[in-house]
Amino acid sequence: MSDLAAFASGFDAVALKPTEIDVASIDLSDVGHAVVDYEGRKHLPEPALLADRARETALSVTTPVRADGFDPLGDDGLSASLPETVGRVLVAGNPAYLTETERTRAIAPRLGAARERTPAAWVGTEGIARIALAAGGTQFELLAPTTIREVRALRAAGFDDGIAVYTPVVRSADEDVLLDALGDYVARRGSVSAALDDARGDVATAADGMRTDAGATGEPRSVLVSAIERFALVGTDDAIDGRIDELRSAGVDTLVGYPARGPAALGR
Repeated sequence: MSDLAAFASGFDAVALKPTEIDVASIDLSDVGHAVVDYEGRKHLPEPALLADRARETALSVTTPVRADGFDPLGDDGLSASLPETVGRVLVAGNPAYLTETERTRAIAPRLGAARERTPAAWVGTEGIARIALAAGGTQFELLAPTTIREVRALRAAGFDDGIAVYTPVVRSADEDVLLDALGDYVARRGSVSAALDDARGDVATAADGMRTDAGATGEPRSVLVSAIERFALVGTDDAIDGRIDELRSAGVDTLVGYPARGPAALGR
């Protein structure tokens, strides 16, 4: 069994970031489903490579509907070039990977148009939960403290489409390891950013250099460690497996694990 397959044990799919993992050489032979994250146009794997990897496993690509190349109401050249064997995850797009012009584009009509073209696509909910739900299809959301409650509510209300949850994973309980892997990730979440503003005191904001890695201290460190435990799956194998069971019991169909420590720490 490959290291990636060992990491993915208990998950339905694994997320691959092209800036961290070489999509061309990673062993996907024992992985049931892989999702390639969009991290900017220059990091998007070539269509031929995606087609090649899709012969080994079910493969999907995150496609931001506001970005040039994936805009169904404008330039959709990149989208059209994707192999038919590669699935789509339609998202609004992380502003960090979009130009100023792309960030101003209306999301709802583009998401609707993209869904019409690719009706089997998953729909990312981050920042657009109501629009994503209206678009229908498998809802693809980031793990959050409210995920279990919200999934249960959706199921109780009769929502019967798929629900996929993306979660960073670190198989360690060491605070320094967790902060190095996930401190910056959780610091970008709205509620955590606000808590850091309240906790920092005389410490500079994250944008001005407040540490979010293992060097974080005091109240900001406590805020970050607490957030990591709520916005990611971390700790021992048993602890992670227990939280996976809770998510599945709530009604999550598909769990997508992201190896937040990178390729050097994929094994269990």
